Amino acid sequence: MAPEPVRAAPYAGRMTAFSSLPVREVIGEPGADDHGWPFTMAPVAQLVAEGLELSELTVLVGENGVGKSTLIEAVAMAYGLSPEGGSTNPRPAERPTESHLHERIRLVRGLSRSRWGYFLRAETMHGLLTYLEQNPGADANYHERSHGQAFTELLETKLGHMAGRGGFLVLDEPEAGLSFLSQIRLANQLAELRDDGIQVLMATHSPILAAIPSATILEIDELGFRPRRWQELATVALYRRFLADPGYFGLE
Repeated sequence: MAPEPVRAAPYAGRMTAFSSLPVREVIGEPGADDHGWPFTMAPVAQLVAEGLELSELTVLVGENGVGKSTLIEAVAMAYGLSPEGGSTNPRPAERPTESHLHERIRLVRGLSRSRWGYFLRAETMHGLLTYLEQNPGADANYHERSHGQAFTELLETKLGHMAGRGGFLVLDEPEAGLSFLSQIRLANQLAELRDDGIQVLMATHSPILAAIPSATILEIDELGFRPRRWQELATVALYRRFLADPGYFGLE
């Protein structure tokens, strides 16, 4: 039996002819072998068919399994970043799991002269910190710190010197392991980086990180992706309902 066609929700992006961003748009380039995973996911099919315009700070929000990390990973790899996390310096994967979606997209660069970029993802964070510690000129002994402390220090070490020089920071669920206050600090840190000229693309479950002022928010689900205001996000509604009445979710 043939699989049901994927339905992609409409996405109304805006074309910006002149942009100083490192990446102003992601354009899909469909191929004959675009079948099976991940192209059966509506957000992926929509990206390949319609593309996606990025802002100074773009946030992808959605449930597990809808394709947030797949999209984030593909854009990072198309930029030249390691799928294991880190910069454009290659770092071999112990067990490659990435899709070939990055081969089916093209990044439209803005007028920024910066080609610097960095990719941080929760699921490979431990390996990245070990790699950084074991290489000559290591910045710090990250494993001697808590997860939140190591993450914050890594951002400050790797991105602090890029203020005003531009660059592209890609984050996949950076809230993993961070407390409420640590997420607040990260949100403020990302806003400062954005204001200092570093473009940010992030996938998150956190309503705190999605609340960064002036961020472009895209909600992703089984039908595709579409722009949302923070107040309209399903995750915001769920958090509000839980805080008002945990028993509603069966926690009695």
